Amino acid sequence: MHNLPYWRLSGFYFFYFAFVGAMAPFWGLYLKSLEFNAFQIGVLMSLLQVMRIFAPNLWGMVADRSGRRVAIVQLAVALSLASFIPVFFGNSFAWMFVAMSLMSFFWSASLPLVEATTLSHLGEKTAKYGRIRLWGSVGFIAAVIGLGYLFDFVPIRWLLWAVLAVLTALLLFSRHIPEAVIVPHHTDHLPIWHIIRRPEVLVFIFAGFLMAAAHGPYYTFYSIYLVDHGYAKSSVGLLWSLGVVCEIGVFLWMPRLLRRFSLRQVLLASFACAVLRFLMIGWGVGSATVLVVAQLLHAATFGAYHSAAVQIVHRLFKGRHQSQGQALYNSFSFGAGGTLGGLYSGMAWDGLGAAATFSIAAGCALLALLLVAWKGSAISAAREA
Repeated sequence: MHNLPYWRLSGFYFFYFAFVGAMAPFWGLYLKSLEFNAFQIGVLMSLLQVMRIFAPNLWGMVADRSGRRVAIVQLAVALSLASFIPVFFGNSFAWMFVAMSLMSFFWSASLPLVEATTLSHLGEKTAKYGRIRLWGSVGFIAAVIGLGYLFDFVPIRWLLWAVLAVLTALLLFSRHIPEAVIVPHHTDHLPIWHIIRRPEVLVFIFAGFLMAAAHGPYYTFYSIYLVDHGYAKSSVGLLWSLGVVCEIGVFLWMPRLLRRFSLRQVLLASFACAVLRFLMIGWGVGSATVLVVAQLLHAATFGAYHSAAVQIVHRLFKGRHQSQGQALYNSFSFGAGGTLGGLYSGMAWDGLGAAATFSIAAGCALLALLLVAWKGSAISAAREA
């Protein structure tokens, strides 16, 4: 642990999630300023998730075979920066679709590889993962609050320059992350499908798919929803950041939490909180108090869930399968699930209304809860792949 590159890893997480803090709350508002309709916004926002279906698996396979995770991260970040630049020069739907597709393809490749690298550096002390990952949450808060206040005074187009600056900083930090030693495992010679076909792995991945789908309306339309109901952009930024502050608390508390509860119990509690949270957002937007309580639940629906999930992946996928394991988790959950969430929210928003759309989200989380409660008993016991 004394050789852990804590600040270099933490800096990468800071700027990676500062990018998310710029895009998730405000990119939809920028697209709306270009006069795209709800379906077009849903399609463009979903590209950040669509590319997570394909890119992480491709780069994860290359990383596991070459053993050069960090070099691939550096390449992916550089190409995502280059792919973002065209958004300054065009604003038609087709132009934005191509630019965002390319940028998302390269950007989505880096996080699973950094997750695998971080957990490899931690060795047997993976419960301390949250103390590094929390800096990603700090970066998210800094971007959300700072940009939220900025956009009360300047046009939303300034978002382009903010994203460009964050991607540049991310590239600089990626240049200083050291490679981690990949510990050999007795399953290294087996194909990865030997692991994926195990019942607990399939249950976990499909539950993650449903959880990501549940967050689709939140990440696509939450800011638009609040602004349309009279909330200032600064208030929107504060609500986003409130949830992430709670998330940081969970990351710090996670080692103690896991001494009392199993990973499966943490997942079940997270799914239950997600059901409640999305119903509160959908039907309680008129009450600031309801929205505040709903954002407090972000501690469970993202913080506790994500911390437990990455540790489950690390337990299930060992040795040379670690990068692919993190990639598969990202692809099937955040990629495929996030894509479904973005698309159904875009189609339902105008036709069914916001409350019904968030109710669909709550239904997805409920299905994940029932699935893990019914068939997920082997998740906590998973130790070896």
